[in-house]
Amino acid sequence: MMFIALKTEDGVIKGKMSFYCRMLKVTRQGFYKYPANKDRPWNYQDLADTMRAIVAEDECNDTYGRIRMYQALLLKQPEGVRIPKERTVCRVMEEIGLRHRPKRKPNGITKADREAHKSGDLLKRNFTSAEPLKKCITDITEIKSKNGKLYASAIFDCFDAAVLGLAMGTNMKAALCRPTLENAVRSYPALRKAVIHSDRGAQYTSGTYRKAVHKYGILQSMNSAGGRCHDNARCESMWARMKEELFYGRYHTEEMNIEELKTLIWRYFISYWNNRRICSANEGLPPMVKRQRYYKSLDAA
Repeated sequence: MMFIALKTEDGVIKGKMSFYCRMLKVTRQGFYKYPANKDRPWNYQDLADTMRAIVAEDECNDTYGRIRMYQALLLKQPEGVRIPKERTVCRVMEEIGLRHRPKRKPNGITKADREAHKSGDLLKRNFTSAEPLKKCITDITEIKSKNGKLYASAIFDCFDAAVLGLAMGTNMKAALCRPTLENAVRSYPALRKAVIHSDRGAQYTSGTYRKAVHKYGILQSMNSAGGRCHDNARCESMWARMKEELFYGRYHTEEMNIEELKTLIWRYFISYWNNRRICSANEGLPPMVKRQRYYKSLDAA
């Protein structure tokens, strides 16, 4: 057996330190520092405890990456906890096992009706808005259940990504899109005369949907000719977020019935997404928090 190192009664370490450090892949300075520091309290323990508490607040918060975790800390401003730079937050997250890595993204499911009347592309891939209820996007997604497929239709506000209208059903015809629009207008009457952008799916070019759009004075916008996927990319990314955060690695949807899925999706969007979920596009604010601050700024002006 080869002698490497020996610690004497007075605490002095003797031996072939160069060999010892080389095997452990540490510097000599680092080796000597470790015994002195190993019993000291961790500088980031309070920060780590706060981040664990943030993750425990909501079921889907375990999908927070470094950016949204950093934004959540800035929003909460926990008492007695110094918030370091984003890079340090990332390192502490990895240290305590909170690092999230995205899994997969779904593909779009709507199909264009080549014979139907089309509207022009009014957004031109500009999915931002300086005011609420001026520019919106809409789309449909599909979730498999044990007793069939569930289709969810939603309208998102480009101002803050808030879900304004939501409807679900077992088919993806225009009859699903119309109540989505009606629910949105009922909740937000000022949505009249807004632009609502969609892809060129048959649901959005149908007479049923176009009549509802006309009834509420909505300006209809659609993807440009050719059906380029990026023309409604933001809406598709929101569905991807929902599936990643709510379902992947958490629930097996094909073992659940349609009513159970409806409850999960409704609660996710209306309660969690709109009011509590950190949104990086809103500089870390949940949609309704950003909206409230906007209206307060108008009152103060």
